[in-house]
Amino acid sequence: MKSCLLFALMLLGVSAIGAEPVLASGVKITTDVAFLGAGRAEKLDVYLPVPPASGKFSPAVVWIHGGGWAGGTRAEARAKAICTTLAKAGYVALTIDYKLGAGAWPTNLLDCKNAVRFLRTRAAEWRVDPDRIAVAGGSAGGHLALMVGYTAGLPELEPDAPFPGVSSAVRAVIDMYGISDLRTRRTTTADGVVQENFRSVGPVSVFGSADNATVYGLASPVTHIRAGLPPTLILHGDKDTTVDLRQSQDLAAALAKAGLRHELVVVPGAGHTFDFESWGKKPLSRDLRPVALAFLEKHLAPRVAK
Repeated sequence: MKSCLLFALMLLGVSAIGAEPVLASGVKITTDVAFLGAGRAEKLDVYLPVPPASGKFSPAVVWIHGGGWAGGTRAEARAKAICTTLAKAGYVALTIDYKLGAGAWPTNLLDCKNAVRFLRTRAAEWRVDPDRIAVAGGSAGGHLALMVGYTAGLPELEPDAPFPGVSSAVRAVIDMYGISDLRTRRTTTADGVVQENFRSVGPVSVFGSADNATVYGLASPVTHIRAGLPPTLILHGDKDTTVDLRQSQDLAAALAKAGLRHELVVVPGAGHTFDFESWGKKPLSRDLRPVALAFLEKHLAPRVAK
């Protein structure tokens, strides 16, 4: 069965082999794993617990990097820190590339969903429980993580290939200072004062004209809030001048109005791009590792058979 799956992946142009594993303390890292169809250069890295959990399959988290949808890399320092933390806690963690730059939407989202699907096809090899997968990301990656979690099964935002029939659904979402509504994003100062509507050449080129309300609405997580969405952990610094805090506050309010499970943690003194422990090479005012791990443990717990 395994050899048949590997052969099928090769036919689809998806490599099943990455670079040789690198061993860190308690973590095995395999880099440069291809996961999209033929002609795509994007790769992912896998962080595996060492040793793997004995006699059982592990939960998993797919991490999506930031960079304004136009830059960034799966090998960012933030991804390495977060994925290492997760693997040491017993999670299989993936950090992924996706389409960047002008005209990337909606391929960027479809790539992220295909990473979840690919993970499910490798579940037996990596000892992953395919029913216990979460998605997480920072900034633009936080936006895409929310979109993965909130649009599962939406026909116009589901990839046709290379994994037809494989689910992209996740059990939980961690959004770190992501954009929840492209239509209402604001520019702010360090003291949180809203200055003006946000306009940037980068996002406009990625999603299309700033006047295209239909596209901006479809690409905004808040427009997809409905019953049955996975629980969401929202982490945001109160000194963020890149993504205004109101993006997370408004998302939390919308989730609360819909009666959906969520947590909003505002980190005092933190700006943009922090990981679970630090921002700007300095410790956060609050260690977020216990927060994130408690959230994942709660919402990725094995389902109890009825």
